[in-house]
Amino acid sequence: MKSKILFFLNEGSSRTIMAKKNIIISFILKGISILISLQVVPITIHYVNSTRYGIWLTLSSLVSWLSFFDIGLTHGFRNRFAESKALGNIEQARVYVSTTYAVLFILFIAFSCLMILLNTFLNWSDLLNINQMYSKELNHVFLIVAVFFGINIVASVFTTMLVADQRPAVASFIQVIGQSLSFAIVYILTKLTTGSLLNLALVFSGIPVLVIILSSVILYKTKYKTYAPQLKLVKFSFVKSILGLGGQFFVITTSMLLIFQLMNVIISRVEGPEVVTQYNLAYRYFNALLMVVVIVLNPFWSAFTDAYAKKDYVWMRRTKERLELLWIFSIPIIGMMVWASNLFYGFWLGHLVEIPLETTVAVSVYVLFQILGNIYMYMINGTGKVRIQLIIYACFAIVAYPVMSCMCDRWGITGLLVLPTVVYILQGIIGRIQLRRLIDNRAVGVWNK
Repeated sequence: MKSKILFFLNEGSSRTIMAKKNIIISFILKGISILISLQVVPITIHYVNSTRYGIWLTLSSLVSWLSFFDIGLTHGFRNRFAESKALGNIEQARVYVSTTYAVLFILFIAFSCLMILLNTFLNWSDLLNINQMYSKELNHVFLIVAVFFGINIVASVFTTMLVADQRPAVASFIQVIGQSLSFAIVYILTKLTTGSLLNLALVFSGIPVLVIILSSVILYKTKYKTYAPQLKLVKFSFVKSILGLGGQFFVITTSMLLIFQLMNVIISRVEGPEVVTQYNLAYRYFNALLMVVVIVLNPFWSAFTDAYAKKDYVWMRRTKERLELLWIFSIPIIGMMVWASNLFYGFWLGHLVEIPLETTVAVSVYVLFQILGNIYMYMINGTGKVRIQLIIYACFAIVAYPVMSCMCDRWGITGLLVLPTVVYILQGIIGRIQLRRLIDNRAVGVWNK
């Protein structure tokens, strides 16, 4: 058995071997992450109650919109760094690291000033359609989460570099450490303090950021000393190269936020924060399968960058065919998860929250097609040919809020999820066509941009 495992791990090209090892390690780490995330939900609901937990989820999703402040730099940096390493240009890779840090730090300063100003004028109770008693507390929570989110954007250049270097397992390990410490501290808080959204904000936003910063300091002094950021390596002339691709990722990311992160706000306004909790718990259940798929896909983004830079179309075609099987295997697994959902909810949540069957079914269909879209999105992102993605997401972002609000008002969460599901279906269909053209070296016009 040991010899068979070693043979499997060492079979294939160096690119494939590295991907296999990262996938196996990431599976172990993600298993730990899933167990922690499942445990933290009932503990958190007990700590702050179901309504406050729904408010926390909504506010957290709103803050994640602020990721557009990196204007696509991290995605552009990921591809440019991987390309530079693939072509053996280490000095250029070093410049990309230092320049990305410098630009994101400048943006963070501007971002923090804007958030402080914005927070003085916002009434969160009116915005989320909740009791005014939460308004002052949410102003403090928003400021804490937003500032730590901004710091995280800068600090995450390091984990992005790890992924670009085809070492996503190391990045996952750092994230699991942050998640584990957050869980441990929240558990201690439940024993020593009364429920507080402010405490949740400090723990869930602050601890993971501190872990990333500490990890980057250690590794920049050891294994990644060559790529440690230095002021003398900052070259703002490289920003154009990063933003050429990063600008497109910026539009895609912003559009995706307007489509997918608006859902919690719409549910809160139309159905109430308790229903936000129901939706998010159902999504977290099915998201366990999505996370497994993403573990497999993650190493292949940068691997496709490497292969496309070297014009290794044979490897790309073979890998595409194998990754497409992920969706086929996901269909029966999703079906079994729907069948077992009530049993799992009872074991996981007890009587804390009741999740309707129609919500479970709607979320399962949504996640199934999210998997399909992600399979092609990860591979295409590695090639940097993302213009079609940009067009799809930008068009849907324009109509997302009114359409989803109207459908949620009429048919609840089931209606709400129709538009985002359609987006992923189109991403899958059009992405498959584009990827085949790229691999066959016959992509022209918008298919090759």
